[in-house]
Amino acid sequence: MFDVSQITEHMAVVGSDGQHVGTVDRVHGRMIRLTKADPAAAGEYRFVPLDAVDGIRGNRLVLRVAAAQALASGADAIPEARG
Repeated sequence: MFDVSQITEHMAVVGSDGQHVGTVDRVHGRMIRLTKADPAAAGEYRFVPLDAVDGIRGNRLVLRVAAAQALASGADAIPEARG
């Protein structure tokens, strides 16, 4: 378990396989926005849901899925709130 306040700007994000997914820009509600300057981002902001995070190890945010899966399913916009 981790505390959202432990997620810091420029923290590396990796998949469960240890491969690079991106770099934290900031937490936006229940989503983590990754920087668009990261080579993995292709110049666009990407978003990862907080519930996809397995934990924090050192200065790395580790996801519950492999990097390829996270990149393939990553949102490029914040999902609309459903009422």
